[in-house]
Order: sequence, then structure tokens, then C-alpha cells
Amino acid sequence: MSFPACKHKKHKAKDQCLSGLRWLASEPYRVFFFSGALWSVIGVSLWPLFYAQQLTFYPNLVHARIMIEAFGGAFVVGFLGTAGPRMATAPKLTPLELLWLFALHQASAMSHLRLQHAWGDGLFIALLASLLLCLVIRVLKFRREAPPPQMLLALTGLVCGISGAALQMMPSDLERYRLANLLLYQGLLLPPVLGIGSFVFPRMLGGDFGDAKTAAQSQTKLIRAIVTALLLVSSFFLEAYGQVMLGYAVRALVAAGYLLIEVRWRPRQSGSLTTGLFWALALGWLGLLLSPLHYGQHVAIEHLLYIGGFGMLILIVGSRVLFGHSGDLEGFFAKSKWARFLIFLGILTATTRATPACVPSTTVSHHIYAAWTWALLSVLWLVWHRKRFVKRE
Repeated sequence: MSFPACKHKKHKAKDQCLSGLRWLASEPYRVFFFSGALWSVIGVSLWPLFYAQQLTFYPNLVHARIMIEAFGGAFVVGFLGTAGPRMATAPKLTPLELLWLFALHQASAMSHLRLQHAWGDGLFIALLASLLLCLVIRVLKFRREAPPPQMLLALTGLVCGISGAALQMMPSDLERYRLANLLLYQGLLLPPVLGIGSFVFPRMLGGDFGDAKTAAQSQTKLIRAIVTALLLVSSFFLEAYGQVMLGYAVRALVAAGYLLIEVRWRPRQSGSLTTGLFWALALGWLGLLLSPLHYGQHVAIEHLLYIGGFGMLILIVGSRVLFGHSGDLEGFFAKSKWARFLIFLGILTATTRATPACVPSTTVSHHIYAAWTWALLSVLWLVWHRKRFVKRE
């Protein structure tokens, strides 16, 4: 027999647990951003372990999958899972949906770490498809207003990620293998950077969100997003089937043109992270510009895009979300030595990893230096935001 007080305590603990899960489900970025940053530390640590002869396999494929799917994919899922329902004024994710998505994320990353890449890619496809289904159902059945047209580019990224991972699992020739890599490694992140960026960057510069004010503006933005998505996907096919210079040129011009048109680049407020935003965009665009000029070393040069562009933008936009949802929006615009140091580490990592393209003899040492620098950056970023991950607005 149980005392009534014991029953009361049990019910209270259960209610608190459910309340906490509902809160996390409404803001899934809290668990996905944290997990993604940790997986990025694991992903880069493979290189120093390999050169120290602690691994029995060459880690290039595992490293690439973890950094794109477990790191980049986690931030895409966390952001869209949080912002998507809000933008459509639809119900937020449920605890069951959160647990399902997070389980797929962890299982995919663990599969790649165990060299089970077919399982890892399959689980990643299930993760993106599940998120896409959650968002589409909310937009079609529960929305009170249409989401911003720029979000079409974010959904394009999910479709590219699903397509690229699916192609990775199929036997293919060289052209299809290149296409699979481009869709997964660049297509997953580049369209969302443009779509989410055109919506969020104005806010990060001290203005309002980059949403349309009239129906005509909304239609114009939608047409622009559709054209941009088609051109980006076309650029992947062009490069994969031999038109390397043209493919890169289309991507570089479309990315720069879209952001220049959509975003007002005159900051109303500026701080250390705002400066970091400009550095990240410049490094990412430089990676797109230089890679086709030295295509034999394009993997090294593209790390200006992967680390300086995607990686730094992920952490900067993630910082904006964390500051905003913890009730300290003005903290994002502060001048901070800590933030400047993290930005310096990001720039150092990108340039260090790209250096072997010009000086091949530094490949091993720069792999190690870049890996430890990024690991330090990610750990310090988590330490910097440790209270914001759990602080409610």
C-alpha cells in the first residue's frame, strides 16, 4: 500500500518530466545543437587518432559523413524543427516526434562511426524525411498563415540531402558518385544557408526578419527562391557531368546574387558576432570561387566553404538562436573578446585546412592542427553557451 503523499510525489515527478519533454520538443534546437557540436569534435578527432596510428582505417569517409550528417544535419534539423512550426503558426513538435528524430540522428552518427555507412545514410534519410513530413503536415493541415517563401530553399536542402544520401547507397559510375557527393555535402547546407540566411541575417544585422510585407513582395520572393533552387541543383549536375568551371560559377554567382538582393547589408547594430558573419560569408564564397581554379586540390580548398562558410555560419546562427531564446537578444550584438577569439579559431581552422592545396608537404601536420583547432572551437562554443542551452526565455 502506498501513502497518498507518495502518489502525489510520483504524479508530480511524472508531470515535470512530461513538461520538460514538451518544452524540449517545442525547441528541439537545444538538444540537436548540443549534440551536433559534440559530434563535430568526434568527427575531426579521427584525423589526429589516425596519424597517431590509433585507427585501423583511413577516416576520410567517416569524417565527411559525421561532419555533414551528424554536425551540419543536426543544426538543420534543430533549426527547422524549432522555427518551421512557428513560421507557419502551426503546432510545435511533440515529445514523441522529438524522441524519434533524436534517436535517428544518434543512430545514423553511430553507424558511420562503426563504418556501417549504408545504415548511417539510410537512417539519415529517415531523419530528414521524418522532419520533412512533420513540417509538410503542419503547413498543409494546421497552418494559420503561409511560411516565408525563402523556406522553400530550406526544404530544397532537405531534398538534396535525402537524394545525395540515397545515391550514396546505390552502385554508380563516377558521374553519379560525384553528383551524390555534391548533393549531400553541399546541397544539404547551401540552399538552407541562403533561405534561412535571407530570413535571419537581417535580424542578425539589427533589423527585422527578412519577411515580405505585401502579397506582391511574397510572390516575388517565392519566384526568386524557386529560380535559385533550380539553379543550385543544376550547378551540381553541371559539375558532376564535366562542366566543373560552369558549375562552380553558377553556384558562386547565384549564392552571392541571392543574398545581395534579399538582405539589407547595412548593419543597424554591430558586434563581434556580426563581424564573424561577414567573415564566414567571405570565406565560404572564396571557397566556391577558388576550388575550380585548382580542381586537383579542390577538396582542401573547399574546406574554406565547409569550415569557414558552413561551419562558422552554423555556430553564429546557432548563437543567435541561443541568445534569442534565452531572453538575451542584446547579448548577440555585444563586443566580446570571447566571441572574437572563437571567430579567430574558425578562420584559423579553415585556412590551416586549406593550406595543403598550395603546400602539399604540410598535409599531415595541417590535418592535425586544423582538427584540434576546430575541436577547441566547438568545446569553447558549448562552454560559452552552456547556460543558454537550458535557460528559458
